Amino acid sequence: MDSTAATALPDLWDRLVGTQPDPDLWVVVATMAAALAVVVPHTLWRLSRNAITIAHEGGHGLVALLTGRQLTGIRLHSDTSGLTLSRGKPHGLGMILTAASGYTAPPLLGLGGAALLGAGRITLLLWLATALLVAMLVMIRNAYGVLTVVLTGGAFLLVSWLAGPQVQAAFAYAVVWFLLLGGVRPAFELQAKRSRGGAGDSDADQLSRLTHVPAGLWLFLFHAVSLCALLGGGRWMLGL
Repeated sequence: MDSTAATALPDLWDRLVGTQPDPDLWVVVATMAAALAVVVPHTLWRLSRNAITIAHEGGHGLVALLTGRQLTGIRLHSDTSGLTLSRGKPHGLGMILTAASGYTAPPLLGLGGAALLGAGRITLLLWLATALLVAMLVMIRNAYGVLTVVLTGGAFLLVSWLAGPQVQAAFAYAVVWFLLLGGVRPAFELQAKRSRGGAGDSDADQLSRLTHVPAGLWLFLFHAVSLCALLGGGRWMLGL
């Protein structure tokens, strides 16, 4: 038994930190098309946007913890909105970074994923994503949020353990393309709502109150981060 464990652990570690071969270019392009197919049409986007909300609220939660705030809970709603609650000073750098991390989290996670894929770390990407989802599950405070995170994490877990290398690669590329492409749309949706006089308590408006910088400039930052991440991550994914 001890010898089996001693052999299995190094094998598991080698599998985690080792590199995997890049998929064929047609797989990369096909996964990009698949991601576009669930981001562009409004009907499919209403469902797939739940995954972007997980990344959005997860970004708020992670940065809150990193800046010393006390994370008290995360709620995910069926209308694809979400809420992350933390305790600490209602002003200052920690609060600003926490508020700014929501709209920037999905594209930046996509950019990080693209960097891992560009380095051939497909297995590491899948396991890191699973670990983040498990950690986030602990902080979910409503039933719908638990359901969406469990289903998403279950998909990563099944692919990580049961699928072959080619399926893992296709899944990983599809996920990263989705984060990069899906990370662009929410800022445009927020801009449209604000132009109609809505979303008065959006992240951009909260940041404006915290920093006395116009909300439009924060919205510009959200656009800049998402578009730059898409361009940079896309180049890595396509090997340009």
